[in-house]
Amino acid sequence: MAITAEFVIRSPALPLTGFAASVPSSRIECEHGLCLKRDCDVFVTRFDSSDDVSEDDLAARDEVVEITSLGRTNDRDVYRLTIELDETVSEAFAPERFTSVEVEPMIVTPEGWYEKKIFETYEEFNRLRTRFEEYDIAIELVSITQEARAADDPPQHGLTDRQYEALTLAIRRGYYEDPRQITAEELAEEMGITQPSMSSLLRRGERQLLSSTLEPQDRPHTLTS
Repeated sequence: MAITAEFVIRSPALPLTGFAASVPSSRIECEHGLCLKRDCDVFVTRFDSSDDVSEDDLAARDEVVEITSLGRTNDRDVYRLTIELDETVSEAFAPERFTSVEVEPMIVTPEGWYEKKIFETYEEFNRLRTRFEEYDIAIELVSITQEARAADDPPQHGLTDRQYEALTLAIRRGYYEDPRQITAEELAEEMGITQPSMSSLLRRGERQLLSSTLEPQDRPHTLTS
């Protein structure tokens, strides 16, 4: 079930935090635009016009490798920046590792990055947090909310939420491909459960799907956990 998380990321290796410290507002509104390669990202940045940021100011930053001025909107100067990432950051933020969607533009301050994102599951967010900790990137959770299913919404094909989550993850990670791209043990680690529990969720979920699609429709189905 989807969750919305607000959090702050802190690390000396994060790009643009040093520049945020140099502008009067101490604040940069920023959106990820494009991942060019593993160690190079494109960001669209917006600066308050009162900060009086110029292309020369940006070019003086070691991490900025390319600058394009996009003009001014809503009294903000907009630039597209190609940023060279520190190796630690590029590894921790590898785009294929996590599935999330930005809800609001990221705010860069001297203390770190403030982000608000939607994750498919809490386990997906927790994987990101664990990954950051492995690279000494601190993550401070500000708030987290879960999208509740309406009371009159039936479970998907009679599946419980956990069965649906397990099967969706297995399909997305290639568990049902031939040859298999991931093991049940690895899936269990992603969901933060034991391998036997993961195998049980998959087995019961598969059985429920088969029952709901192949058995006569007038036969009652029993939900399993």
